[in-house]
Amino acid sequence: MFILPTMAFSVLMSRASLAKGQKSPSCKVFFSHDPIKIVRAKGQYMYDENGERYLDCINNVAHVGHSHPMVVKAGAEQMELLNTNSRFLHDNLVQYAQRLQATLPEKLSVCYFVNSGSEANDLALRLAWEYTGHEDVITLDNAYHGHVSSLINISPYKFHQLANAEQSKSVHVAQSPDLYRGSYRQDHPDPATAYADDVNNLIQKAHEKGHKIAAFIAESLQSCGGQVIPPAGYFQKVAQHVHQAGGLFIADEVQVGFGRVGTHFWAFQLQGEDFVPDIVTMGKPIGNGHPMSCVVTTREVAEAFKNSGMEYFNTFGGNPVSCAIGLAVLDVIEKEDLQGNALRVGGYLTRLLEQQKEKHPLVGDIRGRGLFVGAELVRDRVKLTPATAEAQDIIYKLKEQHILLSADGPHRNVLKFKPPMCFSEEDADMVVEKIDLILTDIEKALGLQMPSTVHTENGSRKRNVQPEENGRHHSNGIGHSRDTSEQHASQQNKRLRP
Repeated sequence: MFILPTMAFSVLMSRASLAKGQKSPSCKVFFSHDPIKIVRAKGQYMYDENGERYLDCINNVAHVGHSHPMVVKAGAEQMELLNTNSRFLHDNLVQYAQRLQATLPEKLSVCYFVNSGSEANDLALRLAWEYTGHEDVITLDNAYHGHVSSLINISPYKFHQLANAEQSKSVHVAQSPDLYRGSYRQDHPDPATAYADDVNNLIQKAHEKGHKIAAFIAESLQSCGGQVIPPAGYFQKVAQHVHQAGGLFIADEVQVGFGRVGTHFWAFQLQGEDFVPDIVTMGKPIGNGHPMSCVVTTREVAEAFKNSGMEYFNTFGGNPVSCAIGLAVLDVIEKEDLQGNALRVGGYLTRLLEQQKEKHPLVGDIRGRGLFVGAELVRDRVKLTPATAEAQDIIYKLKEQHILLSADGPHRNVLKFKPPMCFSEEDADMVVEKIDLILTDIEKALGLQMPSTVHTENGSRKRNVQPEENGRHHSNGIGHSRDTSEQHASQQNKRLRP
């Protein structure tokens, strides 16, 4: 059965028919109880069929802003000249690969262009399987890596939803390195090692059963898992264990790449200069809404894939139009200093949200980097009882006030901020002001009051402290001063230039 994409429904069906559910029951739209029919968008704003404007805090796909004129022009001009498959030589393909590789560590030098994040992650698994000759994959709890069968198997965010589904015996689920809700929290002396040891334990158990590890895969910052920021040093320690087992490390940058974290162009770089993945996958923001993605790996991994004897070909991957659009996206990021904007505005947004945490008992944790920020809502700061209903209430009330925000995480209680990178401080002010008012009303109805001190589960008392420039206020080893961070961001922008 042919299933139309979600956005196609908004063109072919009225809001009334959508509300009646005249679509595939497995398809989901935002605000399903009262869906919006969006007809155009510009920058960080979307417009419905009645001309009403909405502030978009959801769309990390429209990375440099909806309908950016430079991106639209690049695609249209190339389409007027040529669009064909990648078995012909074309300058766009070469130039784009060079520009993209210049943003990455030197050893990541071979690009495979594909058409979606799912396709990129599926190919990454094929590369790992071929290079190692092993089968097993380690993934993180609550992870989501794509919708094709190979990725549903390694996406607990999805396969946990399947009734009576058995986890594949070749897939091993490690603990999410969550410093707020996980086994090892902010008061642990070395959470990076503790969470990495969990991965090593999985490896040893797999070996005892005769299994061999092909890859460990993780989003550099977990998105659907609830905006989880892993502690510094975690990836290095995991990579050491995985490499000793003969496997590869795959960094999934589909949600968080291309300067979104502000201090760095790629989120895996938050772990430190001494960490380099074996494979990096990217998608969503790469084409600003145009369907394209990429897998970048080392020469050694690429050679092993070649030596398998099976030719690799992708009809649309790396076509001239996609590469022209990809080049334009990189140009806009540089010319408009969007990585710097992510650092500045993301830091400002985080500080505003931290102030809400000091004011509202429902706000349990604020975490993030750049314009990738999460606010976890809890009914009880000691028991960390998820405030799921309250989170849903907030996003619907915001929608009524023409602000689009989503909630995610395993308990659907984390407000997710991942807007277009042109998001401004004025936008942040407006969103947080509305959230403040909504939280006040909800807490009044629930009879919740802010305690003078917060007692954690281990019995210690904590006082509120000033947040870092951008990120959670407690120490996790990924701290940056403003001057150092902006200097690094400036250096990254220089690398984008042709």
